[in-house]
Amino acid sequence: MYGHLVRRLLQFAVVLLLGSVAVWGFTFALPGDPATVLLGPNATAAELAATRARLGLDESFAGQYLSWVGHAVTGDLGASYYSGRPVVSELLDRIPATVQLAGVAMFLTLVIAVPVGITVALRPYSVAGRVLQGYLTAGLAVPTFWLGLLLIIVLAVQLRWLPASSDYVPLWEDPGGALTATILPAVAIAVHTSSVTARFLATSLGEVMGKDYIRTARAKGVPERDVIRRHALRNASLPTVTIVGLQLGTFLGGTVVIEAVFNYPGLGRLLYTAIGERDYALVQGGVLFVVATFLLLNLLVDVFYAVLDPRIRLT
Repeated sequence: MYGHLVRRLLQFAVVLLLGSVAVWGFTFALPGDPATVLLGPNATAAELAATRARLGLDESFAGQYLSWVGHAVTGDLGASYYSGRPVVSELLDRIPATVQLAGVAMFLTLVIAVPVGITVALRPYSVAGRVLQGYLTAGLAVPTFWLGLLLIIVLAVQLRWLPASSDYVPLWEDPGGALTATILPAVAIAVHTSSVTARFLATSLGEVMGKDYIRTARAKGVPERDVIRRHALRNASLPTVTIVGLQLGTFLGGTVVIEAVFNYPGLGRLLYTAIGERDYALVQGGVLFVVATFLLLNLLVDVFYAVLDPRIRLT
């Protein structure tokens, strides 16, 4: 167990280092000059040179990267070009909003995916099974941002049931207000993620139901509900846990478009704005945080495997 964790942590460090190189290269591949964007098109050459020197952009590519990594190891991700605040502070201000949105979206994903996946696996040719298979196909095909716009047009603009833009309301302060603010973007995300999760669950459950131990449990007279709940679902949940873990990791940085559509003040919208403003420090720090979180969640999924299935030994 401990040996596996050590190897995974070493892999974590290597992938994070490679990710930092990729993030740095991607940032500098963005068109435009941060100094020009910051000062405007009427800035003089002297002003541009002074600003580039102040931001450290006059150094070589390798020199800038090594300086950034050296500070990042100590927890210093630099300062935003525009606000002047530390990047860590900017991220900490936005992370709670994205975590809350991700939590609501994940809750809806599981609430939808589990019964849909079970129904599709156990009754694929029933009326309900065929209807739900259509839902899975539509959920995978419809772009998340398009569904978000459709929800705004119908539920916010025409029916006026919910607000078109979403503000961050802490759940512990106002549960009703928090749900109102996050339900539309959460639904837009959950339709796609629940389709992916339900499809994996249905496929895995369909395979498990044909195993010998399922037939043995039925032959012993175990009620069908217990066969499904105690034997089939427990084993079929392993690949589903992987998908859920991956989706949860992508929620933290993959909600860029949805947060922009709903004007939601989370981490995704922060990165979206930073890319448009060529705020290199904020983009690099934000993406590095997303990569680290994604890797950490994958590590936790590996550990959780042993809890779900004692036959799996992490050595």
